[in-house]
Amino acid sequence: MQHSNVLVGITTSDDAGVYKLNETTALVQTVDFFTPIVDDPYLFGQIAAANSLSDIYAMGAVPLTALNLVAFPNGKLHQEVLLAILKGGQDKVAEAGAVIIGGHTIDDNEPKYGLAVTGTVHPDRVWTNAGAQPGDVLVLTKALGTGILASAARADLFAQGVAAATAGMATLNAVAAKVAADFTIHACTDITGFGLCGHVYEMAAGSKVSVVIDSTALPLLPEALEAAAMGLVPGGAYANRKYLTAVTFAETVPEPIRDISFDPQTSGGLLFAVPENQAGELVRELQAAGVVAAMRIGYVTNEGSGKIYVR
Repeated sequence: MQHSNVLVGITTSDDAGVYKLNETTALVQTVDFFTPIVDDPYLFGQIAAANSLSDIYAMGAVPLTALNLVAFPNGKLHQEVLLAILKGGQDKVAEAGAVIIGGHTIDDNEPKYGLAVTGTVHPDRVWTNAGAQPGDVLVLTKALGTGILASAARADLFAQGVAAATAGMATLNAVAAKVAADFTIHACTDITGFGLCGHVYEMAAGSKVSVVIDSTALPLLPEALEAAAMGLVPGGAYANRKYLTAVTFAETVPEPIRDISFDPQTSGGLLFAVPENQAGELVRELQAAGVVAAMRIGYVTNEGSGKIYVR
């Protein structure tokens, strides 16, 4: 039985939990950590922190505090590596206007890093992934292809795309969330490990609607399409594709675009469901604020059970 103060729990696979403290304040709590996606330890710390903070922004909240979560192979890597990871995370948390107040570290064979983050939001202004309505337009704020370009990085290919991907992953979703706060946001989520289609499915299923995605409108990272066509597709994309049976593609959608649609993202963009009459202005204001990849990528069709059609 869910506590009466729990505004958002686990029932709709949302990005964070929300607990009402009083009539004006609710706590938003999330946790995330993972193994290095880049070789530079400082950049890894920044990306991991941005990824963890993203769940707070996806709920319409402001981050306040964070706890470090660290696994590190003591004695196998220099302590300077750990310090660089922590410095990257600390700098990104500070950029978000939050503070790190502690954490926990264990000895492990493979380094891992992330954060447990707490934020606040007004109980009446919580964004969830379960409020999309028929007629809404879907707006995405970051370009896709980070998983594929991480595979390219390991093969020392597509340097331009890899650089764009790492810069994007280290970018906070704070500006996008701030701009969107002035609009009617029926639903919001961020695009991470389950890929675009996976997180659209969670939104559609939680909202009990169906969705159409326009594959020609998807914002793509430089060289992501070429890398996908070369077969530099991570295993997670194939796992997502196998699991997401609710997704149907038009025959005209190229295979590399299908791969990108399932590509697991790290620190991806926010996905908003907004009324059609506000979508154009939202995209214009996002782009004017520096969220240059912001695009309309689809729309909600009708009541349904989470079906997604990619045309």
